[in-house]
Amino acid sequence: MPQAVAVLGGGIIGLSCAFEAARRGMRVTLIEPGGLGGQASGAAAGMLAPFSENTEQPDDFFQLCLNSLRLYPEWIRAVEELSGMSAEWVQSGSINVVMHEADILPIESRLRWQNEWGAAAQLIDAAQLQRLEPMLSTAAVAGVYTPGESHVYAPKLVSALESACRKLGVEMLEHAGDIEEVQAHPSGGASVRAKALDQPVHADRLVVCAGAWTGAYERWFGLTIPIHPIRGQICSFEHPANEVRHMVFSSQAYWVGKRNDRLVCGASEDVAGFETNVTERGIGRLIRSSSRLFPFLERKETMHRWAGLRPATRDGLPLIGRVEGIGPVILAAGHYRNGILLSPVTAAAVADLLEEKTSVVSLNAFAPNRFSYIEK
Repeated sequence: MPQAVAVLGGGIIGLSCAFEAARRGMRVTLIEPGGLGGQASGAAAGMLAPFSENTEQPDDFFQLCLNSLRLYPEWIRAVEELSGMSAEWVQSGSINVVMHEADILPIESRLRWQNEWGAAAQLIDAAQLQRLEPMLSTAAVAGVYTPGESHVYAPKLVSALESACRKLGVEMLEHAGDIEEVQAHPSGGASVRAKALDQPVHADRLVVCAGAWTGAYERWFGLTIPIHPIRGQICSFEHPANEVRHMVFSSQAYWVGKRNDRLVCGASEDVAGFETNVTERGIGRLIRSSSRLFPFLERKETMHRWAGLRPATRDGLPLIGRVEGIGPVILAAGHYRNGILLSPVTAAAVADLLEEKTSVVSLNAFAPNRFSYIEK
């Protein structure tokens, strides 16, 4: 009899874990209190940019991100082939814009260590920058061009994963309502009771991928799960596809051109509990940054404004691994703004744990119980 696995949470991480477990022959039930991909996943810009977003050192988190980027080609091909849907994976490369000469020296140090890890990045001058991105402000003095970074269209990736999961036989219980009880026994076996379900879901193993809501389950596991929501506000402008050719990063924001003729700009972040409304202050900062870096956007109206809740941990690192003392429970949460990028490696690591194999990557730095030890 194949192992029965319950996945709690239907965002990008939950869907990815369900997909990988089902691919390996497990019987999977996914439980989502609301709609699939409804928070951080659906709101994300879909950037796969471990070099642009990790600029300090090649620590454990950077290596996790880089490993996931390397898994993406095979992983997304499997998702697209099984679902018959495109996730609009665009291998655009990225440009980090430099506005001041004084910023060039520290960038050279960053390039040295990143290129040792395969970035193939190069510092380009103002003339080269204008050739690569003609729409950029001429005030930019230089840039870092990283050819291997890319992006997907997050809503389509979520839809493709959902379809792939269904075709693999995953039972999808969305709109299950509030989780009322989770029981996990050290000797094995777990069950989840949700308000809108007629009966509890029983499984051999439970994978918790509840994003910003994961902290609500700590009372059932007897450990500290310090995950809190960070509201990320994003906007988009109508703009012909491919006129902004790369993902563009500045110290204030980022811009990603999508195939639906939208230029996405993000993200303004703040702590607002579980509020998902957008604010004039948050979106206004993005509009001002856009006008400075892309003059053609000055006085241009946004086409869409939205926000998602990003699950942040106290130390900025995700929680991935077994819950010590509770054999059948695995956590995969707290990915903050990197859930799209980290989906393949997280799913592979969780599936390895379910099969009791050595994980595809070292998970020591991401142990779910690490905060319990700190507080003792």
